[in-house]
Amino acid sequence: MLTIGVDAHKQLHVAVALDDTGVIVDQWRGPNSTTGWTQLQQWAASHGPLRRWGIEGAWNYGRGLAQHLVATGETVYEINPRWTAQRRERTRQLGKNDQLDAYAVAQLVREQDSKLPRVTRDDLTSVLELLVIQREGLMAEATRLRNQIHQLLLALDPSYKQQLPALRTKHGLQALQTYSSNSTNPLDQQRVAAVQRIAARLQLVVAQAAELAVQIRTLAAPQYTPLTEICGVDLLTAGALAGILGPGKRFANEAQLAMHAGVAPLEVSSAGRIRHRVNRGGNRRLNAILYRMAVSQSRYSSAAKAYLERRVSEGKSLREARRALKRYLVRAIWRAWQQCQVAASATSGSEPQQMALLAQQADAAA
Repeated sequence: MLTIGVDAHKQLHVAVALDDTGVIVDQWRGPNSTTGWTQLQQWAASHGPLRRWGIEGAWNYGRGLAQHLVATGETVYEINPRWTAQRRERTRQLGKNDQLDAYAVAQLVREQDSKLPRVTRDDLTSVLELLVIQREGLMAEATRLRNQIHQLLLALDPSYKQQLPALRTKHGLQALQTYSSNSTNPLDQQRVAAVQRIAARLQLVVAQAAELAVQIRTLAAPQYTPLTEICGVDLLTAGALAGILGPGKRFANEAQLAMHAGVAPLEVSSAGRIRHRVNRGGNRRLNAILYRMAVSQSRYSSAAKAYLERRVSEGKSLREARRALKRYLVRAIWRAWQQCQVAASATSGSEPQQMALLAQQADAAA
């Protein structure tokens, strides 16, 4: 069987093909484009009918190629760049280039294909991920605009909060549209005009974020409601989790998910002393979701309160106890996600209808 490793870049892809013994059969270099993907697949087919692929950055620069190959029935595995770097460091040839990276990818696939995450076709989770990321960007933009308005209002009137509603409310946005000042100072008049201009942009951003929230809830409700049974998870959070966990089965078990979330402690034991340190890696978006869930559970879940109190009584700080709670939340998410996978399989026929509904919503918004 031919094993092909691909080092994916923004403009260029480099591939190395190995035979069953690990000997390099051929190398390929071409553009990251639909034409380049077709040429690469034809090049691979010229070396034999049986093949498997490993792509470094299968969900980033190599996503287009990976989806093109999966759509045509190819077996594709996702390769983490850190694994490639570790493999490259163990080779006798020093240095780094695209061919060495592609060779390291191919070697990983040849030796550990059964343990590697397999790439599947984009599905509803991919749509949710896009919508969630867009909404998060809009929320960050809204915060930036509010900060600008606060700065201008403070220069105009330090006691403005006593006259204006909170800027996060609908009444606050409406009040900004007609905001005025009695000052005749030209600078103050320009500040008033700036407040009104920024407020108009803020209103648009808030409206778009609200529209995306409706779409996320609509798409998440049919399949991902099992996640909402966890305290601290609503449909918006369920949609965000689905976007991170999918598509397909990216994680073989909850331990892999915990490591991906950065909540699995790393052992740093030495000289018989067993110690662990905080894992500061992983997906920070997922880690932030787990933190918000832990805070919510510490307030509203009696079981979580009892767990935190027990860990604190054992000598842990509240921060350390909350970190331990996040690891347990990963287990709850993993179990709920398995139920979601069953629901997704049962409603797979309705997914095209949901995608069509989303397209209609997008057309209506446009």
